[in-house]
Amino acid sequence: MSVGMGPNGGMIMRQFSKGDAIKGAELRPGTWRRVLGYATPYRGLLTVFLIGVVIDATLGVVPPLLLQRLVDHGVLAGNSRLVVQLAVVVAAIALVDAVLGTFTTWCSATIGEGLIRDLRIQVFDHVSAMPLAFFSRTQTGQLVSRLQSDVIGAQQAFTSTLSRVISNVLSVVLVLLAMLTLDWRLAIASVLLFPLALVPTRLVGRRVAALQRRSMQVNGDLSGLMTERFSVSGALLAKLFGSPAREHETFADPANQRLEIGVRIAMIGRVFAATLVLVAALATAMVYGVGGLMTVRGALTVGTLTAFAGLLGRLYGPMQALTTVRVDIMSALVSFERVFEVLDLPILITDAPDARPVTGPASIEFDHVSFAYPDPASYSLRSLEPAGSAEAPSDEGPGRAVLRDVSFRVEPGQTVALVGASGAGKTTITHLLARLYDVEAGSVRLGGVDVRQISQESLRRLVGYVTQDAHMFHDTLRANLTYANPAATEEQMRSALAQAQVLDLVDRLPQGLDTTVGERGYRLSGGERQRLAIARLLLVQSPIVVLDEATAHLDSRSEHLVQRALDTAMEQRTCVVIAHRLATVRTADQILVVRDGRIIERGTHVELLAASGPYATLYATQFVDDPAVPDDQIAVGD
Repeated sequence: MSVGMGPNGGMIMRQFSKGDAIKGAELRPGTWRRVLGYATPYRGLLTVFLIGVVIDATLGVVPPLLLQRLVDHGVLAGNSRLVVQLAVVVAAIALVDAVLGTFTTWCSATIGEGLIRDLRIQVFDHVSAMPLAFFSRTQTGQLVSRLQSDVIGAQQAFTSTLSRVISNVLSVVLVLLAMLTLDWRLAIASVLLFPLALVPTRLVGRRVAALQRRSMQVNGDLSGLMTERFSVSGALLAKLFGSPAREHETFADPANQRLEIGVRIAMIGRVFAATLVLVAALATAMVYGVGGLMTVRGALTVGTLTAFAGLLGRLYGPMQALTTVRVDIMSALVSFERVFEVLDLPILITDAPDARPVTGPASIEFDHVSFAYPDPASYSLRSLEPAGSAEAPSDEGPGRAVLRDVSFRVEPGQTVALVGASGAGKTTITHLLARLYDVEAGSVRLGGVDVRQISQESLRRLVGYVTQDAHMFHDTLRANLTYANPAATEEQMRSALAQAQVLDLVDRLPQGLDTTVGERGYRLSGGERQRLAIARLLLVQSPIVVLDEATAHLDSRSEHLVQRALDTAMEQRTCVVIAHRLATVRTADQILVVRDGRIIERGTHVELLAASGPYATLYATQFVDDPAVPDDQIAVGD
């Protein structure tokens, strides 16, 4: 179902077909078994909870039976002693029921909140382990929706839905037994019309489940829109290039869809409930009519009729609830399935059984490496992708070679620079270095060990990164610095800040290291964020450093400060530098020119200029108008 806004502002709706509704409500095989698996850690408490539900349902049948004795043997017989005794018993039952209700509520909350916690942690850990390309294809808001709304919907299967089913089934059975004990004829009359209530159940069950599934999807769309628009960068883009009217319509479309779905679910539920209420009212009328005539003729006592009236209210309420059980269960299972869709995504990068840590100074070696980004179908969730999302997470499409037979070696303490046009494969090389992806052919070795044999925990400490977009969490400077090294002391942080040329800035802040930097660090300038990122890198003390356009888009002063900080960060470390500004790579021990996924040239700055090849041409293009560059360095390669 979709909803759009026509020229006159009216909603244009396209309804689900019957086939779509049924298809949308189908569950995958094995869903029930997986759902029950989540109850295992709580089976003890769940058993106690269900026992409490059973006792509570049993106590619910007792008051109407006591009412019969109260009327027939107490009030009508003039037995005041019995009246008092039965009143005390009813009060005691009410007290026990209140205490029991409180206990079962605690059990339900503990189980439900525990289940929510388990699912959220499992989904969070699983998503965190997904490849980098997954996050470039997936709307953050959709993931948040699965982690929040869908998990809550799933937990209802173990608490409210489960307790309602058991309580209502037991209540119906006990009430029917009590009715049959009092008078079998009136008991049959009480349930004679109930089969009519079952007719609409099958008609609307799958329909409502399909609407619930669509509702969850639209809620995810809304969450995705809000996450994007309410971020600093999204809000800035909207204010600079968007229009309020267009933004309004962008949000109004899924909001209108949610309105339409909500109204339809509410109306289906109301019509369904009205049908059940009508059937219950007709059955009550029949009991009153038949029972009243029997009482008038002396075939039934007044107390029995009164008890039947009380039991009837306790019969059709649970019966009505049971008729909607299928819808409730389907809705909960749909939530579980949406969570399972995320958990079923394969984790492409895992530790090998014999993975080991690598520490200390390390060499870098690419040995005939070829690589193509994996098919997105192997790691992405289509329902979480924005419409029209690109098929490739980086420079080229899936299945197409991004790197072709790349080989080079960097000795410990040396610096290698990667230069070339955008999309050549430079960043991909650094991603393979940190094992954000696995190579298709060849191998990447650090310290002589294949990265696939190095534990990921060790690899994160072995390779440090500074990118052109230094990300900061919406937290304090202290938290952002210690994210890389939680054990860092105040003295170590100040030393790293001083080496990164940013200590003076921090000291000028009113709250110092406890200053909140804002979302993505937007309260800081680009140069300040870069220097803080370098300080974070220095705290880790990674023996291998990757600098990916770390000085791009900075003004001259900021670039000078950042470059000084980088010089400190690169001392006695093995470094990989990506830079479009060739002035920053002239001192590299080795420069690799990358084009179309291949290394087409390699050597030092002087050697490559003398070779008059692509590097010399690129260098001359950048500096031909720069008076600070000596003429003898410009002429080569023209």
